[in-house]
Amino acid sequence: MKDTWNIYNWGKSLADNRFRLLGHLLLLFLILFLGFQNINGNFNRDGFLYAFVASTLVFALPIYLSIYWLVPRFLNRHQLIHYWILFFVIILLSVLLGLAFLYPLHQHYGSHEFCLQDGRSFSFLSFMHSILILMLIASGCTSFELFRRWIVSGRKIMELEKATKQTELQQLKNQINPHFLFNMLNNANILVKEDAVEASQILEKLDDLLRYQFNDSARKEVFLKADIQFLVDYLELEKVRRDHFEYQVTTEGELDEVCVPPLLFIPFVENAVKHNPDSNNLSYVHLYFTVRDNELLFRCENSKPPVPAVKKEGGIGLVNIRRRLDLLYGPKYVLQIEDKETTYNVNLHLNL
Repeated sequence: MKDTWNIYNWGKSLADNRFRLLGHLLLLFLILFLGFQNINGNFNRDGFLYAFVASTLVFALPIYLSIYWLVPRFLNRHQLIHYWILFFVIILLSVLLGLAFLYPLHQHYGSHEFCLQDGRSFSFLSFMHSILILMLIASGCTSFELFRRWIVSGRKIMELEKATKQTELQQLKNQINPHFLFNMLNNANILVKEDAVEASQILEKLDDLLRYQFNDSARKEVFLKADIQFLVDYLELEKVRRDHFEYQVTTEGELDEVCVPPLLFIPFVENAVKHNPDSNNLSYVHLYFTVRDNELLFRCENSKPPVPAVKKEGGIGLVNIRRRLDLLYGPKYVLQIEDKETTYNVNLHLNL
Protein backbone atom coordinates (compact mmCIF):
# COMPACT_ATOMS: atom_id res chain seq x y z
CA MET A 1 0.00 0.00 0.00
CA LYS A 2 2.84 2.38 0.83
CA ASP A 3 4.54 1.67 -2.51
CA THR A 4 1.29 2.30 -4.36
CA TRP A 5 0.87 5.62 -2.57
CA ASN A 6 4.47 6.60 -3.47
CA ILE A 7 3.79 5.79 -7.14
CA TYR A 8 0.62 7.87 -7.02
CA ASN A 9 2.46 10.85 -5.51
CA TRP A 10 5.19 10.49 -8.12
CA GLY A 11 2.53 10.47 -10.83
CA LYS A 12 0.93 13.59 -9.32
CA SER A 13 4.27 15.38 -9.64
CA LEU A 14 4.56 14.39 -13.28
CA ALA A 15 0.99 15.50 -13.91
CA ASP A 16 1.64 18.95 -12.50
CA ASN A 17 1.88 21.71 -15.12
CA ARG A 18 5.32 22.67 -13.85
CA PHE A 19 6.63 19.30 -15.02
CA ARG A 20 4.97 19.27 -18.45
CA LEU A 21 8.01 20.80 -20.14
CA LEU A 22 10.29 18.36 -18.35
CA GLY A 23 8.09 15.49 -19.56
CA HIS A 24 8.33 16.69 -23.17
CA LEU A 25 12.09 17.01 -22.88
CA LEU A 26 12.43 13.52 -21.41
CA LEU A 27 10.31 12.06 -24.21
CA LEU A 28 12.36 13.88 -26.84
CA PHE A 29 15.58 12.66 -25.22
CA LEU A 30 14.27 9.09 -25.27
CA ILE A 31 13.40 9.32 -28.98
CA LEU A 32 16.82 10.79 -29.82
CA PHE A 33 18.51 8.05 -27.82
CA LEU A 34 16.53 5.33 -29.58
CA GLY A 35 17.29 6.91 -32.94
CA PHE A 36 21.01 6.98 -32.13
CA GLN A 37 21.05 3.47 -30.73
CA ASN A 38 19.28 2.12 -33.80
CA ILE A 39 21.98 3.22 -36.26
CA ASN A 40 25.02 3.33 -34.00
CA GLY A 41 27.95 1.56 -35.71
CA ASN A 42 26.08 0.91 -38.96
CA PHE A 43 27.02 4.11 -40.84
CA ASN A 44 30.23 5.99 -41.53
CA ARG A 45 30.77 9.60 -40.58
CA ASP A 46 29.48 11.05 -43.86
CA GLY A 47 26.08 9.36 -43.69
CA PHE A 48 25.58 9.27 -39.94
CA LEU A 49 23.64 12.56 -39.71
CA TYR A 50 21.18 11.59 -42.44
CA ALA A 51 20.66 8.16 -40.92
CA PHE A 52 20.22 9.66 -37.44
CA VAL A 53 17.48 12.02 -38.62
CA ALA A 54 15.67 9.22 -40.48
CA SER A 55 15.97 6.81 -37.55
CA THR A 56 14.70 9.44 -35.09
CA LEU A 57 11.65 10.12 -37.29
CA VAL A 58 10.90 6.40 -37.38
CA PHE A 59 10.53 6.37 -33.59
CA ALA A 60 8.97 9.83 -33.23
CA LEU A 61 6.15 9.23 -35.72
CA PRO A 62 4.31 6.37 -33.96
CA ILE A 63 5.02 7.67 -30.44
CA TYR A 64 3.71 11.20 -30.99
CA LEU A 65 0.80 10.12 -33.18
CA SER A 66 -0.27 7.58 -30.57
CA ILE A 67 0.00 9.97 -27.62
CA TYR A 68 -1.45 13.12 -29.16
CA TRP A 69 -3.87 11.78 -31.75
CA LEU A 70 -4.88 8.15 -31.22
CA VAL A 71 -5.28 8.35 -27.44
CA PRO A 72 -7.52 11.48 -27.27
CA ARG A 73 -9.34 10.71 -30.53
CA PHE A 74 -10.07 7.00 -30.06
CA LEU A 75 -8.82 5.47 -26.80
CA ASN A 76 -10.39 8.09 -24.53
CA ARG A 77 -13.67 7.53 -26.35
CA HIS A 78 -13.42 3.76 -25.84
CA GLN A 79 -13.06 3.06 -29.56
CA LEU A 80 -10.54 0.29 -28.96
CA ILE A 81 -10.87 -1.47 -32.32
CA HIS A 82 -10.24 1.73 -34.26
CA TYR A 83 -7.34 2.57 -31.97
CA TRP A 84 -5.53 -0.74 -32.40
CA ILE A 85 -6.09 -0.88 -36.16
CA LEU A 86 -4.71 2.61 -36.68
CA PHE A 87 -1.92 1.97 -34.19
CA PHE A 88 -0.76 -1.07 -36.12
CA VAL A 89 -1.05 0.79 -39.45
CA ILE A 90 1.10 3.64 -38.11
CA ILE A 91 3.69 1.15 -36.82
CA LEU A 92 3.76 -0.59 -40.19
CA LEU A 93 4.10 2.67 -42.10
CA SER A 94 6.88 3.84 -39.77
CA VAL A 95 8.88 0.67 -40.34
CA LEU A 96 8.38 0.88 -44.12
CA LEU A 97 9.40 4.53 -44.17
CA GLY A 98 12.42 3.67 -42.05
CA LEU A 99 13.46 0.98 -44.49
CA ALA A 100 12.79 3.28 -47.43
CA PHE A 101 15.19 5.88 -46.00
CA LEU A 102 17.74 3.79 -44.14
CA TYR A 103 18.30 0.99 -46.65
CA PRO A 104 19.46 3.29 -49.52
CA LEU A 105 21.55 5.31 -47.08
CA HIS A 106 23.18 2.14 -45.86
CA GLN A 107 24.02 1.16 -49.42
CA HIS A 108 26.05 4.36 -49.80
CA TYR A 109 27.30 5.06 -46.30
CA GLY A 110 27.02 1.74 -44.47
CA SER A 111 30.00 0.49 -42.53
CA HIS A 112 28.97 -3.17 -43.02
CA GLU A 113 26.17 -5.28 -44.48
CA PHE A 114 22.61 -4.24 -43.49
CA CYS A 115 21.73 -7.08 -41.13
CA LEU A 116 20.30 -8.12 -37.80
CA GLN A 117 22.25 -8.21 -34.57
CA ASP A 118 22.76 -11.97 -34.92
CA GLY A 119 24.42 -11.48 -38.31
CA ARG A 120 21.64 -12.72 -40.61
CA SER A 121 20.93 -10.65 -43.73
CA PHE A 122 17.87 -8.47 -43.90
CA SER A 123 14.78 -10.64 -44.35
CA PHE A 124 11.11 -10.97 -43.47
CA LEU A 125 12.10 -11.97 -39.93
CA SER A 126 14.07 -8.78 -39.47
CA PHE A 127 11.09 -6.83 -40.79
CA MET A 128 8.79 -8.45 -38.20
CA HIS A 129 11.44 -7.92 -35.54
CA SER A 130 11.48 -4.18 -36.31
CA ILE A 131 7.67 -4.02 -36.11
CA LEU A 132 7.64 -5.81 -32.75
CA ILE A 133 10.36 -3.58 -31.26
CA LEU A 134 8.66 -0.40 -32.44
CA MET A 135 5.27 -1.58 -31.14
CA LEU A 136 6.75 -2.28 -27.70
CA ILE A 137 8.46 1.10 -27.52
CA ALA A 138 5.41 3.05 -28.73
CA SER A 139 3.12 1.06 -26.42
CA GLY A 140 5.37 1.78 -23.45
CA CYS A 141 5.38 5.53 -24.10
CA THR A 142 1.62 5.47 -24.64
CA SER A 143 1.11 3.58 -21.39
CA PHE A 144 3.10 6.21 -19.51
CA GLU A 145 1.00 8.96 -21.08
CA LEU A 146 -2.19 7.11 -20.14
CA PHE A 147 -0.92 6.89 -16.56
CA ARG A 148 -0.24 10.63 -16.53
CA ARG A 149 -3.70 11.38 -17.93
CA TRP A 150 -5.27 9.07 -15.33
CA ILE A 151 -3.49 10.96 -12.55
CA VAL A 152 -4.63 14.33 -13.95
CA SER A 153 -8.21 13.09 -14.35
CA GLY A 154 -8.22 11.60 -10.85
CA ARG A 155 -6.89 14.83 -9.35
CA LYS A 156 -9.58 16.87 -11.11
CA ILE A 157 -12.26 14.51 -9.82
CA MET A 158 -10.87 14.73 -6.28
CA GLU A 159 -10.76 18.54 -6.43
CA LEU A 160 -14.32 18.64 -7.76
CA GLU A 161 -15.55 16.28 -5.04
CA LYS A 162 -13.73 18.33 -2.41
CA ALA A 163 -15.25 21.58 -3.67
CA THR A 164 -18.70 20.00 -3.81
CA LYS A 165 -18.26 18.55 -0.34
CA GLN A 166 -17.15 21.87 1.15
CA THR A 167 -20.04 23.71 -0.51
CA GLU A 168 -22.61 21.19 0.66
CA LEU A 169 -21.14 21.08 4.17
CA GLN A 170 -21.21 24.86 4.42
CA GLN A 171 -24.83 24.89 3.31
CA LEU A 172 -25.74 22.33 5.96
CA LYS A 173 -23.89 24.25 8.67
CA ASN A 174 -25.57 27.48 7.61
CA GLN A 175 -28.91 25.67 7.80
CA ILE A 176 -28.16 24.71 11.40
CA ASN A 177 -26.83 28.07 12.59
CA PRO A 178 -29.82 30.34 11.74
CA HIS A 179 -32.18 27.73 13.16
CA PHE A 180 -30.38 27.75 16.49
CA LEU A 181 -30.04 31.53 16.53
CA PHE A 182 -33.77 31.98 15.91
CA ASN A 183 -34.59 29.84 18.98
CA MET A 184 -32.20 31.80 21.19
CA LEU A 185 -33.59 35.17 20.18
CA ASN A 186 -37.11 33.91 20.75
CA ASN A 187 -36.16 32.77 24.28
CA ALA A 188 -34.57 36.12 25.05
CA ASN A 189 -37.64 37.94 23.83
CA ILE A 190 -39.88 35.94 26.19
CA LEU A 191 -37.71 36.57 29.24
CA VAL A 192 -37.35 40.29 28.56
CA LYS A 193 -41.11 40.59 28.92
CA GLU A 194 -41.34 38.51 32.13
CA ASP A 195 -38.32 39.31 34.31
CA ALA A 196 -35.63 41.96 33.82
CA VAL A 197 -33.04 40.13 35.99
CA GLU A 198 -33.49 36.89 34.17
CA ALA A 199 -33.49 38.79 30.91
CA SER A 200 -30.06 40.23 31.78
CA GLN A 201 -28.72 36.75 32.56
CA ILE A 202 -30.02 35.30 29.35
CA LEU A 203 -28.62 38.15 27.29
CA GLU A 204 -25.17 37.59 28.82
CA LYS A 205 -25.36 33.92 27.93
CA LEU A 206 -26.65 34.81 24.51
CA ASP A 207 -23.67 37.11 24.03
CA ASP A 208 -21.30 34.21 24.78
CA LEU A 209 -23.24 31.93 22.47
CA LEU A 210 -23.22 34.40 19.60
CA ARG A 211 -19.52 35.10 20.10
CA TYR A 212 -18.83 31.39 19.70
CA GLN A 213 -21.36 31.18 16.89
CA PHE A 214 -19.75 33.85 14.72
CA ASN A 215 -16.09 33.39 15.69
CA ASP A 216 -15.14 29.86 16.66
CA SER A 217 -17.77 28.15 14.52
CA ALA A 218 -16.18 29.62 11.39
CA ARG A 219 -13.14 27.43 11.94
CA LYS A 220 -12.71 23.99 10.48
CA GLU A 221 -12.17 22.45 13.93
CA VAL A 222 -12.43 23.59 17.55
CA PHE A 223 -11.34 22.08 20.80
CA LEU A 224 -13.87 19.64 22.22
CA LYS A 225 -13.84 21.49 25.54
CA ALA A 226 -14.87 24.70 23.78
CA ASP A 227 -17.79 22.97 22.11
CA ILE A 228 -18.82 21.41 25.43
CA GLN A 229 -18.72 24.85 27.08
CA PHE A 230 -20.97 26.10 24.30
CA LEU A 231 -23.46 23.34 25.15
CA VAL A 232 -23.25 24.18 28.85
CA ASP A 233 -24.05 27.83 28.11
CA TYR A 234 -26.98 26.76 26.01
CA LEU A 235 -28.33 24.42 28.70
CA GLU A 236 -27.76 27.01 31.39
CA LEU A 237 -29.76 29.42 29.28
CA GLU A 238 -32.55 26.90 29.07
CA LYS A 239 -32.44 26.32 32.82
CA VAL A 240 -32.91 30.05 33.47
CA ARG A 241 -35.92 30.09 31.20
CA ARG A 242 -37.64 26.98 32.61
CA ASP A 243 -38.67 26.19 36.20
CA HIS A 244 -38.60 22.39 36.07
CA PHE A 245 -35.48 21.66 34.11
CA GLU A 246 -32.07 20.28 35.02
CA TYR A 247 -29.05 19.19 33.02
CA GLN A 248 -25.85 17.28 33.61
CA VAL A 249 -22.63 17.14 31.58
CA THR A 250 -20.20 14.30 32.35
CA THR A 251 -16.75 13.95 30.79
CA GLU A 252 -14.31 11.07 30.94
CA GLY A 253 -10.83 10.64 29.46
CA GLU A 254 -8.27 13.08 28.06
CA LEU A 255 -10.26 15.80 26.30
CA ASP A 256 -7.60 18.53 26.22
CA GLU A 257 -6.14 17.83 22.76
CA VAL A 258 -9.30 16.50 21.09
CA CYS A 259 -10.67 18.62 18.25
CA VAL A 260 -14.03 18.30 16.53
CA PRO A 261 -15.97 20.24 13.87
CA PRO A 262 -17.83 23.18 15.46
CA LEU A 263 -21.52 22.90 16.34
CA LEU A 264 -21.41 19.14 15.93
CA PHE A 265 -23.46 18.22 19.01
CA ILE A 266 -25.83 21.16 19.33
CA PRO A 267 -28.50 19.70 16.98
CA PHE A 268 -28.91 16.69 19.29
CA VAL A 269 -28.99 18.84 22.43
CA GLU A 270 -31.34 21.36 20.87
CA ASN A 271 -33.76 18.60 19.84
CA ALA A 272 -33.50 17.08 23.31
CA VAL A 273 -34.51 20.41 24.86
CA LYS A 274 -37.19 21.17 22.34
CA HIS A 275 -39.01 17.84 22.59
CA ASN A 276 -39.44 17.61 26.37
CA PRO A 277 -41.28 20.83 27.32
CA ASP A 278 -42.93 19.47 30.49
CA SER A 279 -43.87 22.46 32.67
CA ASN A 280 -45.44 20.32 35.43
CA ASN A 281 -42.80 17.63 35.95
CA LEU A 282 -39.03 17.68 36.06
CA SER A 283 -37.45 17.33 32.62
CA TYR A 284 -33.78 16.78 32.06
CA VAL A 285 -30.96 16.48 29.53
CA HIS A 286 -27.88 14.45 30.40
CA LEU A 287 -24.76 14.60 28.23
CA TYR A 288 -21.82 12.18 28.38
CA PHE A 289 -18.47 12.62 26.61
CA THR A 290 -15.94 9.78 26.77
CA VAL A 291 -12.56 9.68 25.01
CA ARG A 292 -10.74 6.36 24.89
CA ASP A 293 -8.75 4.31 22.40
CA ASN A 294 -8.77 7.14 19.83
CA GLU A 295 -12.57 7.21 19.91
CA LEU A 296 -15.05 9.81 21.09
CA LEU A 297 -18.30 8.51 22.55
CA PHE A 298 -21.12 11.01 22.88
CA ARG A 299 -24.40 10.22 24.56
CA CYS A 300 -27.39 12.54 24.89
CA GLU A 301 -30.25 11.35 27.06
CA ASN A 302 -33.39 13.37 27.64
CA SER A 303 -36.68 12.77 29.36
CA LYS A 304 -39.95 12.58 27.45
CA PRO A 305 -43.15 14.23 28.67
CA PRO A 306 -46.23 12.06 29.29
CA VAL A 307 -47.91 13.87 26.43
CA PRO A 308 -45.58 13.97 23.41
CA ALA A 309 -44.71 17.43 22.13
CA VAL A 310 -46.26 18.48 18.86
CA LYS A 311 -43.65 18.26 16.13
CA LYS A 312 -43.19 21.51 14.24
CA GLU A 313 -42.28 21.75 10.61
CA GLY A 314 -39.01 23.30 9.54
CA GLY A 315 -36.72 21.50 11.99
CA ILE A 316 -33.24 20.42 11.10
CA GLY A 317 -34.15 16.76 10.92
CA LEU A 318 -32.15 13.62 11.41
CA VAL A 319 -31.52 13.35 7.66
CA ASN A 320 -29.47 16.57 7.59
CA ILE A 321 -27.61 15.61 10.74
CA ARG A 322 -26.63 12.26 9.23
CA ARG A 323 -25.66 13.99 5.99
CA ARG A 324 -23.27 16.30 7.81
CA LEU A 325 -21.73 13.36 9.66
CA ASP A 326 -21.35 11.51 6.34
CA LEU A 327 -19.50 14.46 4.84
CA LEU A 328 -17.27 14.96 7.85
CA TYR A 329 -16.47 11.39 8.87
CA GLY A 330 -17.57 9.08 6.06
CA PRO A 331 -17.66 5.53 7.46
CA LYS A 332 -15.81 6.56 10.63
CA TYR A 333 -18.87 7.14 12.78
CA VAL A 334 -21.83 5.24 14.22
CA LEU A 335 -25.08 6.98 15.14
CA GLN A 336 -27.70 5.12 17.14
CA ILE A 337 -31.09 6.45 18.20
CA GLU A 338 -33.07 4.87 21.05
CA ASP A 339 -36.64 6.13 21.31
CA LYS A 340 -37.96 4.60 24.52
CA GLU A 341 -41.17 5.15 26.42
CA THR A 342 -39.82 7.71 28.90
CA THR A 343 -36.43 8.65 27.45
CA TYR A 344 -34.86 9.51 24.13
CA ASN A 345 -31.20 8.56 23.71
CA VAL A 346 -28.64 9.48 21.07
CA ASN A 347 -25.37 7.53 20.91
CA LEU A 348 -22.64 8.82 18.62
CA HIS A 349 -19.28 7.07 18.18
CA LEU A 350 -16.56 8.96 16.31
CA ASN A 351 -13.14 7.72 15.23
CA LEU A 352 -10.66 10.52 15.95
